[in-house]
Amino acid sequence: MKYLHIHAPLWIVLWFGLYIDSLEFSKTYQASQWITNVLVFITFLFLYKQVSKQVKQLMLFGLIVAVGGEVLFSLLLGMYTYRLDNLPLYVPFGHAIIYASIYYLVKEPLVLKYQQTIIKILYLLMLLYSTAWLIWGNDTFGFICMLIIVWLFQRRPKTKLFFLFMFFTIVYLELLGTYYQCWSWPSIWFNQFTWVSSANPPSGISVFYFAFDAGCLWFYKKLNPIKWKRFKQIKALKSK
Repeated sequence: MKYLHIHAPLWIVLWFGLYIDSLEFSKTYQASQWITNVLVFITFLFLYKQVSKQVKQLMLFGLIVAVGGEVLFSLLLGMYTYRLDNLPLYVPFGHAIIYASIYYLVKEPLVLKYQQTIIKILYLLMLLYSTAWLIWGNDTFGFICMLIIVWLFQRRPKTKLFFLFMFFTIVYLELLGTYYQCWSWPSIWFNQFTWVSSANPPSGISVFYFAFDAGCLWFYKKLNPIKWKRFKQIKALKSK
């Protein structure tokens, strides 16, 4: 595993950081969220030093996109709510860490060697997971999100490996975060639309990482037009 030092910390930091920010732990130490803030920030700095110049830029752009998305969907629209009714500082940094970690996870030689098998297995598991949450968790919202992912895969088939790994990373994140009561999702969409029920958490919420990815790439293209043009030319030649 060539990039294990980059993507391995993700799983530990997500678990430990969310446990520290949990409702139960906060009863022992009221300012526990600040421990998670510091832990995630240190992890961000560690990964930032390990990655390429291009990914460094994407991580920084990811912070901008994450702050905008969190303010819009959580603070303004109330699609989900954090434990302290705030936007924890660790959240934007966490999004950037996840993005960079999955970027390197899918570059692992072992993953690339068996990528078609991995894609088939994860694709099937994604369908089964969201269907199970729809049936037993009344998760209409999550199932709709999963169907949008399927549609996006039809339009962008080369993204399957990355976003299938992202799907289950977000499943892991959301199950931990809601279990520890770091945040919660209302039982209906935006706590307003009764005709769209939702589980806590919704199964296919990783669909928003397509928008996150698009936002990061938009910033990259605007600030690196020459590099982006060269990348597109190389990509076009490889596809011939």
